[in-house]
Amino acid sequence: MTTVTKLSVTGMTCGHCVSAVTNELRTVQDVQDVSVELHVGAESLVRVISKLPLAEAPLREAIDEAGYDVTDVDVLEDAVAAESAAQAPARQANRTLPIVPS
Repeated sequence: MTTVTKLSVTGMTCGHCVSAVTNELRTVQDVQDVSVELHVGAESLVRVISKLPLAEAPLREAIDEAGYDVTDVDVLEDAVAAESAAQAPARQANRTLPIVPS
């Protein structure tokens, strides 16, 4: 099972900010991967990938250590199955054959 923890983070403005947050989060036990969607002047979206749900406190502490603030946390357990289910209607739409007039 894969878990995605989405964190909304304020104060990030550049690639250095992204690097600082990524490096701090990678030190948290059981974190497998980190990706950051930088939104200058708004909340950036940080995704933390793990096999099992992570405790929120170490994630917040890591981001605090990097110098930023977490405003929201959302955990999506069994993320692969959820993502696959969300994409199923689009996959079905692509599989229908077009009607060709004779």
